[in-house]
Amino acid sequence: MPIRLLIADDHPVVRDGLGGMFARDPGFEVVGEAADGAAAVRLASALRPDVILMDLRMPGLDGLGALAELARQGSTARVLVLTTYDTDSYVLPAIQAGATGYLLKDAPRAELLRAVRAAARGEAVLSPSVATRLITRVRTPSAQPPGTQPLSQRELEVLELVAAGNTNREAAARLLISQATVKSHLLSIYGKLGVSDRAAAVAEAFKRGLLGPG
Repeated sequence: MPIRLLIADDHPVVRDGLGGMFARDPGFEVVGEAADGAAAVRLASALRPDVILMDLRMPGLDGLGALAELARQGSTARVLVLTTYDTDSYVLPAIQAGATGYLLKDAPRAELLRAVRAAARGEAVLSPSVATRLITRVRTPSAQPPGTQPLSQRELEVLELVAAGNTNREAAARLLISQATVKSHLLSIYGKLGVSDRAAAVAEAFKRGLLGPG
């Protein structure tokens, strides 16, 4: 049976290119395309794909938010992130949110086909640059032990809004992102600060001088 594939990317040209590439191989069946995370979640529920090719930066519900929502719904689809970004602020949250693999859009066609087949089998798939980043993190724990990793600019923005008393919904509205994405950022913040809830995160951030008195 062919691998059932759902493609989620906000660029029509990218969706068309990927769809055409996989359609030429009898080992794959493109069952749907989505232009944003919310559509990807809806289609994943309706179409039950084996693998979802997921971009991270999409309008509305982005890739991280979609990953969080798919996990919440108990989706069995394997999610293979396909993006242009290989920085820690994208790689680590995506993997923590449940992505089976992480590839860059400049991957050769043969590598992409192999990656989707591997993802369908439940195998972890990482582009070389992403694998190098993760290996470096594992091999140099003393450089960034738990609770000492720096917060990203967006995480600081989320934390500032939380400290000011905003709910997840209000923070999402102010930052023009989804509530699921806010929740994903908060989980990342908790891990980096070594805490387990909002109040502790705010207290620890003030203690470290990450948040000013204003």
